[in-house]
Amino acid sequence: MSRQAGGNRVRIIGGDCRGRLLQFPDAPGLRPTTDRVRETLFNWLQFEIQGARCLDLFAGSGVLGFEAASRGAGHVVLVEQSRRVSAMLEKNRLQLKLDDRVELVCMDALQWLARNREAFDIIFLDPPFGQSMLQSAIDALADSPAVRPGARIYIEQESHDERAVLPEGWRMLREKVAGQVRYGLAGVGD
Repeated sequence: MSRQAGGNRVRIIGGDCRGRLLQFPDAPGLRPTTDRVRETLFNWLQFEIQGARCLDLFAGSGVLGFEAASRGAGHVVLVEQSRRVSAMLEKNRLQLKLDDRVELVCMDALQWLARNREAFDIIFLDPPFGQSMLQSAIDALADSPAVRPGARIYIEQESHDERAVLPEGWRMLREKVAGQVRYGLAGVGD
């Protein structure tokens, strides 16, 4: 991530859009997943991403969802509450020419989950840092049709926070710590 005169930027590191920069505004709790963590995550998902239906539930910079689309995901839904952040996501979506595969929803993530009827193969769960939303999001996901049997759920949280409790039927497949971040990949029904 770099901060330049033009604002905050993060680079897509793989796939068709590799090397392209995404801009994002300052917003409370918005901290894009680092290159190093994304590289590990997408190595974990390398055999599952092609054609997958993906949900980036707290999109923020959108880097997880755009990275998934760049690497061949079939459809990606970005859910972002902030209108200002959503406007930048829309700009990035159009500049990357991913408007046919990336859908943007400007809405509170938990309210969207309560209304959603779609199922997803891969869900990126990286709520805003410092806002203690992870457990609520996991609990809402557990009661949602968004989680398809066999789904993979990426979970990112601050490393000093207590580990989130996974619902019955979910299990942590992989987990790592990088600096201030604990991240892992959970499987559903595995």
